Amino acid sequence: MNTNRDLNYRLYIQHEENFRRTSFDKEMSFYHLVSSGNTEAVKKYFEEKIRNNFSEGKGVLSDNPVTNTRYHLIISLAVISRICIMEGMNHDIAYTLGDIYIRKADKSTSVDEILDLQYEMFMDFCGRMKEIRKNNATSIHIRKCIDYIYDHLAEKITIVDAAEFLKLDSSYLSKLFTRETGISFRKYIINTKVNTARNMLTNSDLTFLEISLALGFSSQSAFISTFRKVTGETPGEYRKKHHEL
Repeated sequence: MNTNRDLNYRLYIQHEENFRRTSFDKEMSFYHLVSSGNTEAVKKYFEEKIRNNFSEGKGVLSDNPVTNTRYHLIISLAVISRICIMEGMNHDIAYTLGDIYIRKADKSTSVDEILDLQYEMFMDFCGRMKEIRKNNATSIHIRKCIDYIYDHLAEKITIVDAAEFLKLDSSYLSKLFTRETGISFRKYIINTKVNTARNMLTNSDLTFLEISLALGFSSQSAFISTFRKVTGETPGEYRKKHHEL
């Protein structure tokens, strides 16, 4: 399809209306601000430059204001998730986080609701990048060990298996992991599985048994017991409060 006619017409209208798009450098500088983990700067920029002047420098993607705002959120999300991946965020986490926010945006019914969601999205990615940058001070062994945990989250993970994968002594790895992360290898795995379960309870209709199997728990009762111990509430109570579907 030849779009030259529509393109030239739109460029003419923009010129007549003195419309100026936000510069590429300015837009990317904000995204890199998010990926830098500077939560205070992102919060200030969003409140001063985005929330109160959302349409400034942006094209109209839909005549419906809610749909237009939703489309711009999705575009921002596509860019920021990929920048965060390039800056060290696990790609599965970045893309899945993106899926969550798109589903939330799909259910939003007002411009203000979507702007609130966009703020939440930017701060979420920014906060996670802040933690990643802190963790980047750890050794390559621990970073690889954490990747190993995420890659084998559906299995029963032991320090012996991780040490064998990393070609390290298991006792040495255990001490190194605790020293650099501040928690034990086992507790890190439990926390990671529970945090993943939180997302699954919020954004899916999977049964507790399906979630327990997906996360490598020995049984449904073991999953429920562990979840309650970490969060202070049962999976059923958590889902009732937070379920998005």
